[in-house]
Amino acid sequence: MKLATKQAVKQKFAQSVAFMQQTRNLSLSFLSVHSIVSYRLGLISLLVVGLCSCGSLTSSGLNGTNFQIGSNVTPIREIKPEQDNRAIVYIQGQVEKQAPLMKQWAYQINDSTGKIWVVTNQKNLAKGAQVVIKGKIRYQSIPLGGKELGEVYLEEE
Repeated sequence: MKLATKQAVKQKFAQSVAFMQQTRNLSLSFLSVHSIVSYRLGLISLLVVGLCSCGSLTSSGLNGTNFQIGSNVTPIREIKPEQDNRAIVYIQGQVEKQAPLMKQWAYQINDSTGKIWVVTNQKNLAKGAQVVIKGKIRYQSIPLGGKELGEVYLEEE
């Protein structure tokens, strides 16, 4: 009985080893160079199709001819002194001028529709840099000789 049990155990062991070798050979054949390349190409294709199906790039605010980060960017010409001082807007444009203040900086931003000064804590915006800034609309009244020479500006959030 002992001899038959030993032979049965050896046979089961041999079957297990053979099965593991077959599995290893299958997994190694899967990892061949051709299948890795096709696997990666398939994965990349799937990702591209998935990203494109999320929506059209032009409808989300990216526009190739007039580069615009988002559809919620306000043209500077639309910012008026009558607007509520609590209104928050996003502007996008190019830094034209800079002026140091006590603990802040002021930058003049031009977006081809107009210019506006932005007061911020950032001190590393270079002239000519393209920026997107979120800020509160502010108005500083300057009455002089019976005229109102006030200025609209943004205070960065």
